[in-house]
Amino acid sequence: MNRRTASRENDTMAVRAAWLHYAGGFTQAQVAKRLGLTSLKAHRLITSANKKGLVKVYIDGDVTECVELENQLSDTFALNYCEVVPDFDNEPIPFTALGIAGGHYLKRLLDGDSVRLIGVGHGRTLAACVEHLPRISSPATSFVSLLGGFSQRFSANPHDVIHRVAERTGSAAYVMPVPFFANTVKDRKVLLGQRGLTEVMEMARGTDLNMAGIGSVEVDASLVASGMIDAAEMHAVQQAGGVGELLGHFFDEDGQPVKSNLSDRTMGLTRAELKDSNIVAVAGGHQKIRAINSVLRSRLLGGLIIDERTARALVDVVVSG
Repeated sequence: MNRRTASRENDTMAVRAAWLHYAGGFTQAQVAKRLGLTSLKAHRLITSANKKGLVKVYIDGDVTECVELENQLSDTFALNYCEVVPDFDNEPIPFTALGIAGGHYLKRLLDGDSVRLIGVGHGRTLAACVEHLPRISSPATSFVSLLGGFSQRFSANPHDVIHRVAERTGSAAYVMPVPFFANTVKDRKVLLGQRGLTEVMEMARGTDLNMAGIGSVEVDASLVASGMIDAAEMHAVQQAGGVGELLGHFFDEDGQPVKSNLSDRTMGLTRAELKDSNIVAVAGGHQKIRAINSVLRSRLLGGLIIDERTARALVDVVVSG
């Protein structure tokens, strides 16, 4: 049996296991007995079906408290779109809830006909969105990376999503094979002058919609942990009053740009270019409340997908502020 045949048979068994579990109401132990598998194997097959987007869950209805929070955030920050996801776990950052909501939002875009070029950032939250995006054939839609995807030492970003979303959708994907931040402003100009990168940047400036995460400026933030910048550079941003980060740009408590040459070295769109784009951010978690509030106050966002607990804390901050 060749590898392709084995993979196809494994997917078939995963679908059968998932069908029995979710549609038939069988426990995992019952699935294992029905299919003649060990309980561990049944569990792995059901998990695999979820990760590959073979299981789709649709819930029709609104949560009143969430709708109220959506309206408050939309009115306060002039958002065109806001979705507050009900809480169902106590994780510091609710990647599952945000991932499901972000994945379904992206699927609705792909099912429509108004969006043909989507820009994407990177990070753990966006990676969770793609993980929960059902497999869909969308050859008419293209994706373009909004940021360089390598660390300063040219190691790969573990939370890059452009390749994952292309694999899930069958869409064309255009990447920026450069570091997130250039070493110097001069290096940025040189890199942006390269023919292939110039073309990708033009595409990034002409997207119909951009999806991004929101970063904090703590020394253990994702940017530092993934090697995009070092702890000393992040500390300098903190000292300058930085609180939140969006697509390589930093903002203070009032949403004003922070003076840091990191933004001038970002291999991506400038702040002026971001103002002319439609950005929907997916973000949540208690440790990101200040960061999200900061980016919302910058007025660069057109939309926000956020979890209920963080949304409520944000509303409390706005009221008390």
